[in-house]
Amino acid sequence: MGLFGTSPIKRPGSATDFGPAERRDRRSGAFGGRATAASATTLVASALLVALLAGCGEKPQAQTAASPPPAVGVRVAEMKGVARSYSFVGRIKAIDVVQLRARVEGFLEKVLFTEGQDVKTGDMLFQIEKTQYQAALDQAKANLASAQAQELNAELAFNRSQELLKNQTVPQALLDQNRANLESAKASVLQNRASVTIAQENLGYTDIKAPIDGRIGLTTYTQGNLVNPASGVLATIVSQDPIYVQFPVSLRELDNIRTARKQESGHLIKIEVLVRLSSGREYPHPGVWNYTDTQVDLQTDTLLMRATLPNPERQLVDGAFVTVEVKERQEQQRLVVPQAALQVDQAGNYVLVVNDDRKVELKRIKTGPQVDTDVVVEDGLRQGEKVIVDGVQKVRPGQVVDATLITPSSGG
Repeated sequence: MGLFGTSPIKRPGSATDFGPAERRDRRSGAFGGRATAASATTLVASALLVALLAGCGEKPQAQTAASPPPAVGVRVAEMKGVARSYSFVGRIKAIDVVQLRARVEGFLEKVLFTEGQDVKTGDMLFQIEKTQYQAALDQAKANLASAQAQELNAELAFNRSQELLKNQTVPQALLDQNRANLESAKASVLQNRASVTIAQENLGYTDIKAPIDGRIGLTTYTQGNLVNPASGVLATIVSQDPIYVQFPVSLRELDNIRTARKQESGHLIKIEVLVRLSSGREYPHPGVWNYTDTQVDLQTDTLLMRATLPNPERQLVDGAFVTVEVKERQEQQRLVVPQAALQVDQAGNYVLVVNDDRKVELKRIKTGPQVDTDVVVEDGLRQGEKVIVDGVQKVRPGQVVDATLITPSSGG
């Protein structure tokens, strides 16, 4: 410090006098060399990384070019014996259903059946008291006999007056009166004979018999109850064997069935109707298609079809729902492919095939019914073509593949 307390004067060039520029240069002199070396190292490392990445980028291209074509499993489209079939939902319907009713009034004297049993035509089922109807018949017969006697007397009187008129012993008026009496007597006989017939019928109505063969249900009235025509159904008999199955078929399906049945010779392939019960078990007795309705249901656009089935074991019950299968009786040779080969998109069904150049082709096909693990091909494919069944997801049309033939016995 100076005499007056002031700081000593710093001369330019002095060791303690540094300007801003000099101070920056000096700092860079100590550390600036290190920063430059680090930057150079970074640049070299980046160059090496780029070269390494460039070298790595060339290797996948080489591997892709050298990789083998994808492997797929194929099956040959072949002809197979197939019985075409069509499935529908149907309902069992009894051929005959009869409701038993009382036609005369009276007390039930006898109920001569067990509910649920099979009955034969003519079996006695109910008996209504007969006394009043037997008496009415006897009275009608007596009236008929009286009328017949009066007719005989009138006839004799007429004949007698006719002879006397020839000798002019009696007047013509008497002959006319006797003729009128005779005609009246004949009319009375006819009237009383009709009364006898009605009385006989009413007496017969007291015996209610089975009009058909079948199984009888529950009885509405038991012994001792008063019944009459207004009493309603006493019991119902439902025929059992044979029996109908009815099922609706759309017009399109019906046309397909008829077209499929036509052979080149002009003959029709014979068909049979099979039924599958609600349990899934197939009914053992095939039926015969015997009726097609004459009018289309306007609400469903279907025709009602009907087949007759034997029902000896009484397995089919009136009103039950079943699955109906319309099936050809004999197998026909048709082109099939495994279901595993079948693919579906918005345009429909297709398969991928491997051609002779080992390339994949897409072929649109029209399919028919399924047969076990195969499906019938109606159009779009030829016999002998190789369809892909394994590895479909790995390939695309136009791609070269390595195809391995899979035989049915190997589980392809």
